[in-house]
Amino acid sequence: MIKLALTDLDDTLIPVGAPRATDRAIAAIHAMVDAGLHVGPVTGRVPSAMGWMFAGDATCFATGAFCNGQMVYIDGELAHQEALDPASLARAQEVLEDVEGAALAVYDVFGDGQAILVKRNVKSLEGHPEVMSEVGHPTRAELGPTPWIKANVHVSGPRERLVRVRDLLRAECPGLDFVFPSPTAPLIDITPHGWDKAAGVRELARELGVTLDEVATFGDSENDLPMISAVPNSVAVANASEDVAKAARWHIGSVREDSVAVALEQIAAAAPNGAMPAFMR
Repeated sequence: MIKLALTDLDDTLIPVGAPRATDRAIAAIHAMVDAGLHVGPVTGRVPSAMGWMFAGDATCFATGAFCNGQMVYIDGELAHQEALDPASLARAQEVLEDVEGAALAVYDVFGDGQAILVKRNVKSLEGHPEVMSEVGHPTRAELGPTPWIKANVHVSGPRERLVRVRDLLRAECPGLDFVFPSPTAPLIDITPHGWDKAAGVRELARELGVTLDEVATFGDSENDLPMISAVPNSVAVANASEDVAKAARWHIGSVREDSVAVALEQIAAAAPNGAMPAFMR
């Protein structure tokens, strides 16, 4: 049976641009909790973003892995945390100084969770409004001494340009990993080298005493691929990238059909009999 269900949020549980999770999705999460199971998000977003995404229902995100698995929570308590290497992050900033329409962004994960751009050459951002997505603070010139947990890169331009910037950063900053959080968002997520959503999933399973074959993971994008590959019962939504769809064992409908909510309902319904959910039979 499935004892732990972990889902990406953007374009997996919640369509990008939607105001929050649907009532059905929230009810499905409660059904799992009521059945004695654990469920939660594994997302690139910070914990403080969960309130609006789940209409303030803390049960929905009491357990989960945030910042691409770098912050692991069990029943509302922080169980594990991974910070980004300061020298590697400073190197990423230096590389991006020479890239027009692109900037490093860092986030106060215990504050308002909004982006702070780090860029000395601010003139190179003029005429690139996409770079200001999620930005809630003035641009700063230096990272400073704060140990940052969440960071990403805001990039203006077509997908091909994001790929070029990502590949440049991968070559210049081997102490960090760079992945796309969405097939459509103009962002590149940054994680510690070797630490990804799969690491967060394994940490959650270990803390809860759950084997990996009792875990279901749901995803759609490049940053979900590690956790899709990490467990036997991985699930891709119909709108998933080609790589995620190929790696997943199970396949369900699209995010706009509330397909993850339906899957969670089936997991909860199967639990009393110790059975696998209908979509995994």
